[in-house]
Amino acid sequence: QVQLVESGGGLVQAGDSLRLSCVASGGTFSSYGMGWFRQAPGKERKFVASISVRGGSMYYVDSVKGRFTISRDDAAHTVYLQMDSLKPEDTAVYYCAATTSHVSKMLAEYDYWGRGTQVTVSS
Repeated sequence: QVQLVESGGGLVQAGDSLRLSCVASGGTFSSYGMGWFRQAPGKERKFVASISVRGGSMYYVDSVKGRFTISRDDAAHTVYLQMDSLKPEDTAVYYCAATTSHVSKMLAEYDYWGRGTQVTVSS
């Protein structure tokens, strides 16, 4: 059983940056594909970014390409989401997730989830 704990959210202004972190425990972190999803108020949870086992492949939703960067540190059991040039439409609860697949963009393929961290971007 893998436990995931996100941190780094907050209230920022448009154009600012945040770095989200997700620390994993209770499993073999290096064997999981990792992803970030977000859920805005009244909306479905949606894919943001994912990174493969060993970090060789990364995928992003089109709306964050060029602004967000996902990375992982297997020694620290941590996955990061660097978010630059934030926009009000990025406001959401951000969730970290782990999949036994090599990498995935599909919410249904993720087996373990954190509780989320709130990101609010004011205009």
